[in-house]
Amino acid sequence: MTFVKTICAAFLILFTTTSLMAQNPLVTHIYTADPTARVFDDILYIYPSHDVEGCTEDQGSNGFCMPDYHIFSTTDMINYKDHGVSLDQNDVPWGAKDKFGMWAPDCVKKGSKYYYYYPGIPADKSAFRRIGVGVSDNPTGPFSWEKNYIKGIQGIDPNPFVDDDGKAYIYYGGGKGTGALKVARLKDNMTEIQGQPENIIGIPEEGYREASFMFKREGIYYFSWGRVNQNNYEIEYATSNNPMGPFKFQGVIMPNIDNGTNHHSIVEYKGKWYLFYHYWSLSNHNRLRSMRADEIVFNKNGSIVPKVATLRGIGTPKAGDLIQLDRYNDLVNAKISLLKDQPTKGWQIDYIKEYGWVQFDNVLFEKGKQNKLTARVASGSKEGIMEIRVDNPRGLLLAKVQVENTGGWDSWKEITVPFINQTKGVKNIFVTFKGSKGYLYNIDWIKFE
Repeated sequence: MTFVKTICAAFLILFTTTSLMAQNPLVTHIYTADPTARVFDDILYIYPSHDVEGCTEDQGSNGFCMPDYHIFSTTDMINYKDHGVSLDQNDVPWGAKDKFGMWAPDCVKKGSKYYYYYPGIPADKSAFRRIGVGVSDNPTGPFSWEKNYIKGIQGIDPNPFVDDDGKAYIYYGGGKGTGALKVARLKDNMTEIQGQPENIIGIPEEGYREASFMFKREGIYYFSWGRVNQNNYEIEYATSNNPMGPFKFQGVIMPNIDNGTNHHSIVEYKGKWYLFYHYWSLSNHNRLRSMRADEIVFNKNGSIVPKVATLRGIGTPKAGDLIQLDRYNDLVNAKISLLKDQPTKGWQIDYIKEYGWVQFDNVLFEKGKQNKLTARVASGSKEGIMEIRVDNPRGLLLAKVQVENTGGWDSWKEITVPFINQTKGVKNIFVTFKGSKGYLYNIDWIKFE
């Protein structure tokens, strides 16, 4: 326990109010799961849970080790600010201590106040999880935590929803069969329920279900959840003309990802809709997950086009942002591997051969503003050339990088070269690989300046 606390404290010191740049996953300095995305005053906030290593056999739940919550924010969906720990497990007024069971949270605004809901293990052992709430004048806190959990409800994955008429609801639960997922009206104080909880009706009852999330679009209520069924873990949804249902099952939003868990949220931001979820590819351990996001689209009839998880993710990098080419749109004659012995987690493009290329879409260029390129590379070969082009592998040449032996395949060097040509607007870029036979070099990232 002391080890885990020390590591968490170190992360807090290093990364509180620090900007972090990423595509998918969105952040890599800590493991983040169960991301709920919300938009307040034109800023997108993410309220995830936090996976760590180091739990003993009597700590954590089902192999998950989760001590606290962080809050993140962004305005460009490329740079994410970590606002630090919002709630530690041992600061839950009604919670059991040192249980590492801080599962998926959520936050919503009503009036001028922000209400942060979270599940916790109660000290009175009255349930597997109870649901608590904190109140703040700011979406990142500090929050004033209610001394008692919300009476009348118990379970995991609290999801508050405030309708256009100001009425508020809370969705929650997990399990199999009828009544695994529930909804209750919230009183105006947002800390108590009104009446009795009701079962979510109209969704499939086979398999384990959890991860409730409600949103509204064009007058239609979309209720979504995660379900373990014959196709393993899928994100599914149903619709209704009433926030409490009954609902009509519509289908799958995101299919199974490598037999791991998933937990999601759906939000509109700057005219586009996004699906936030998690995946454990960064750690290769399904109890150490990382939050990700991809754009989704709706058909004319309001149905959601199913989305397969991507490496590219979201956001439009611009000059000065790191472009992590390993989160590619397409890749030829190369592979992707985890970085070795680096201060931050991530991937690299390696096993690069001549006549290959990597495609990375949606990069913003301002004409005349970019005059040099920096690339982080490593090489154990004689030499190779990187060419950065626009639109296709033979398109306009922006820059050329001569890569010589850096001392080994894990010996990294930053090389800066001038621009050859200028371009402007949002472009798809291609980095082409040239050189002699054999493997040429490894690439971590590039940056236009």
